[in-house]
Amino acid sequence: MPDHTVAVFDTKPYDREYLTHAQAADQLIWRFHEFRLTAETAATAAGASTVCLFVNDQADRPTLEILASHGVRLIALRCAGFNNVDLPAAKSLGLSVVRVPAYSPHAVAEHSVALLLTLNRKIHRAWNRVRELNFSLTGLVGFDIHGKTVGIIGTGKIGRLTAQIYRGFGANVLASDQSPDHSWATTHQITYTSTDHLLASSDIISLHVPLLPDTRFLLNSDSMNRLKKGAFIVNTSRGKLIETTALIAALKSGRIGGVALDVYEEEEGVFFEDLSGQFLLDDELSLLLNFPNVLITSHQAFLTHEALSEIARVTATNISHLANHQPFLDGTSLT
Repeated sequence: MPDHTVAVFDTKPYDREYLTHAQAADQLIWRFHEFRLTAETAATAAGASTVCLFVNDQADRPTLEILASHGVRLIALRCAGFNNVDLPAAKSLGLSVVRVPAYSPHAVAEHSVALLLTLNRKIHRAWNRVRELNFSLTGLVGFDIHGKTVGIIGTGKIGRLTAQIYRGFGANVLASDQSPDHSWATTHQITYTSTDHLLASSDIISLHVPLLPDTRFLLNSDSMNRLKKGAFIVNTSRGKLIETTALIAALKSGRIGGVALDVYEEEEGVFFEDLSGQFLLDDELSLLLNFPNVLITSHQAFLTHEALSEIARVTATNISHLANHQPFLDGTSLT
């Protein structure tokens, strides 16, 4: 039954577990691939009506043309971001594209704050010390979040939840967004301002915007020079919001006090993979990992039971709706 066959790319064990146990998944035939989708691997989707992608799969025009030639009708993203899909090309080829716009904003917001807390209070360094029976506190001084100014760039669902968590700590919260939600801001005592003012005034800056042409390298050498000296940066959104070369320069100069990243500019082929025992060929990532005031996790902010369950539910439901000629779930279609 070709209308029920799904080629799933860049899969890990948790993808297989949650997708196969999702509601509406029983009528689907899953073909799981560990490799990523590219123009070179697209032909492996032959016989499937749907391909299911993640953040580092490549769905550019050449790849989409191959998929369409093999009868694929639906691109189902098991994530919120869609910067890796050429949407105009998909539309011209008659391919539908759906995503999971809000799987668990709490998961990402909570991880974002957890990164800041860990980096600030040196929890990761203390944990390593204690395991070696080193109970010294030297070098573990942090700062109170209470009373600090936190800048939230992007106030979608994740950004708003992150802002509210910081308000719970007693922080002053500034926000910037092209479409500000003034009612929400008033309710939670949050102040909207320009991005320039936010950068210059914030002790902590948390990024929560999608990767678009106007947000690519939002933090670059120019904007980092306008940061409050010693500011901390947290990014759980997309790696290319930050220009890595400029980030390293700002760390070396002491302009930035600390950086917590769950995403990285050139994470494809590195994040989600076990490279232990190998040489890391990315010199800039190697350098970042050696800074004592940099904390990096491997794009895991989404990785909670609740989020994985919702991703699987929405993805499987939309694929089933295609097979049964039903409309896609509200808010999930991109073409």
